[in-house]
Amino acid sequence: MDQELDYQELTGTIETVIFQNEENGYTVLRLRADSGELVTVVGCFPFAAPGESVIAGGAWMNHAVHGRQFKADASQRFLPSTAPAIYQFLAGGAIKGVGPATASLIVDRFGDQTLDVILNRGEELASVRGISAAKARQISGSFREQAGLRMLMEFVCSFGLRPILALRAYKYYGDKAMDALRENPYLLCSSLIGGTFREADEMALGLGMGGSDKNRVGAAILFELAHNSGNGHCFIPREKLAAVTAELIGVEPEDADARIEELIDERQLRYEEIAGVRACYLPELYEAETHAAESFARMSRRRFSDRFDTEKLLKKIEVQQRISYDPDQRSTLELALKNQLMALTGGPGTGKTTCIRAILAMFDELGLKTLLCAPTGRAAKRMTEVTGREAATIHRLLGAKFDEQGDRVVFTKNESDRLSCDAVILDECSMVDILLMDALLKALPPDSRLVLVGDADQLPSVGPGNVFSALIRSKAVAVGFLSLIYRQGEGSRILRNAHMIRDGEHPDFSENAGDFFRLKRLEAGSAVETITELVSVRLPNKMHIPPEEIQVLSPTRKGETGTVNLNRKLQEALNPQSPEKREKPFGDAIFREGDRVMQIRNNYDILWKNENNTEAGAGIYNGDMGVLRRIDPENDTLTVDFDGRLASYGFDALNELEHAWAVTVHKAQGSEYRAVILALSSGAQTLMTKAVLYTAVTRAKELLILVGDDAVAHRMIDNVRQTRRYTALRVRIRQLCGL
Repeated sequence: MDQELDYQELTGTIETVIFQNEENGYTVLRLRADSGELVTVVGCFPFAAPGESVIAGGAWMNHAVHGRQFKADASQRFLPSTAPAIYQFLAGGAIKGVGPATASLIVDRFGDQTLDVILNRGEELASVRGISAAKARQISGSFREQAGLRMLMEFVCSFGLRPILALRAYKYYGDKAMDALRENPYLLCSSLIGGTFREADEMALGLGMGGSDKNRVGAAILFELAHNSGNGHCFIPREKLAAVTAELIGVEPEDADARIEELIDERQLRYEEIAGVRACYLPELYEAETHAAESFARMSRRRFSDRFDTEKLLKKIEVQQRISYDPDQRSTLELALKNQLMALTGGPGTGKTTCIRAILAMFDELGLKTLLCAPTGRAAKRMTEVTGREAATIHRLLGAKFDEQGDRVVFTKNESDRLSCDAVILDECSMVDILLMDALLKALPPDSRLVLVGDADQLPSVGPGNVFSALIRSKAVAVGFLSLIYRQGEGSRILRNAHMIRDGEHPDFSENAGDFFRLKRLEAGSAVETITELVSVRLPNKMHIPPEEIQVLSPTRKGETGTVNLNRKLQEALNPQSPEKREKPFGDAIFREGDRVMQIRNNYDILWKNENNTEAGAGIYNGDMGVLRRIDPENDTLTVDFDGRLASYGFDALNELEHAWAVTVHKAQGSEYRAVILALSSGAQTLMTKAVLYTAVTRAKELLILVGDDAVAHRMIDNVRQTRRYTALRVRIRQLCGL
């Protein structure tokens, strides 16, 4: 695209909106210029509609395909004021529920005053034939909301920021959103709105806030703590927090440290010197870590050794389960019987599931009511399948929901209304962060047993803390270690290679046999082609594994072999464009009926039901996978089938979904798939680690195919440096236990 250098101003009236991206406001429209010429204009015009007047500032561009266009960098828009233009505006779908016929009736009745009536005197619409009082309120309310949101979008866009931030701000603050942002622009980088600190800072500085303003420095400090909690940290050392804040906003570390002191006094952050570290916490993380440590320490001291004949009970369970437990398993089962708290860890195929079933049977024999749970829906479903007992996600077990303001997650099960149980068994514990673990601990009855199961060598939780590892390393908690390989037999190369990777050894990836294969592709483009062919043709035709039972994994989202590009290619191959399938563009993606998608954040309010309407509920959680069944453009909704749970999404919630033919290894934690294809190309060193490779390999049940370069896999095995997580849970547990 070549740009003509002179900046110009173009005025006219919108005739047609050709394309509009609802996420970022990017719009292509046809404008009838005041000169009479019909021109194409591109730029940010959220909620643009025919009939609006526009003053756009920008420059003419020559597009290689679409020809001459006017690229608008700034604009002013005015609602139509004459009856013909207002009719064009309404008939074009500017207000939900008003089509050409209704628009004609309204404009015939109110003429040039139509928009003023809709906005300020909506009840008068009921005087129009066919419009009830309820319909009048709906039309007026929709237009008022749109007007407020439109003003907010234009305000946000005036700082060069993304319109989606305005959408989210309006969702939480409504008509008060603009005043709230003017007063505190740093609301934009809260978890509710999801902007970056840089975006909030742009607005703050644009509104005249000084570079060393205490609100700016304070917001930067809290942002650094919140941002780093997303990298797994529960706290940041004080001197480091001051340094990174100073670097972020260009102030002196001494000024940042002085503001840290004020935030401590204001109780906006918590401070404690522990194990020689001057730790600064967000209050909720401090409370979660200290409470969890106290709970773990208390539970670790509780024993039940006098309540039963251990040997007799174990023999009875062996007969029931038709199995003879090895010494490690027997030791583990004894720990589960005698301790209120225990951890069970082992690699793939070492019998963790066997032990879970045995522990469940033992607790049944003791008359204990046991609840089963896991961090993700897929892990809970697998737990149900292997035990024959219903398992729930932790969120569902605890009754997670948003509070009345929609600001944060609360759990209906807590200290005031505890779970009704005598024991809880939690699988895939390595995925559980400190906040979720603390919520579970608060909901446990004081005498309830807790069995935590996981693989300590897998990736730690995405959220803050490293709970499972901290418990094991504390040496204050009873731990059962399993090492003998049982699942799939010792001949499984998936299991053999997984254990070699865990132990830092280099498997012979060229030994293509059994359930583990390597297809060497040194070029990223060739790897993508091979992966696409494997999923769409070779595995379905030659090994009779359908695409829905194949999961492509990649360490990264970015690059040619990252999940974003892989999903684009796999969509083309597995679910191509068709006149029979509706589509919905959103951002850089196109959602199409039949797509495999994943929920990427917890949504406790979204409603679901099964196809027969015999079961309903609320809540779809981060990592849940489904199939996009239906797009309804009339109601701006789409329906996703999550293993029989049909959830409805508004188009404004599409930022919660991603395509999922390919997912990152982190997103695959807690899941198992019949066949896994792992894309291996060079990437960021923080992602190309032994833990990532080990986690990826252990996702496969029957078949694993590595596509890429052996050297990349070898470098990952050798990359044992894990980013240090600032968490004091292990130290706190040991101190409380007197160790």
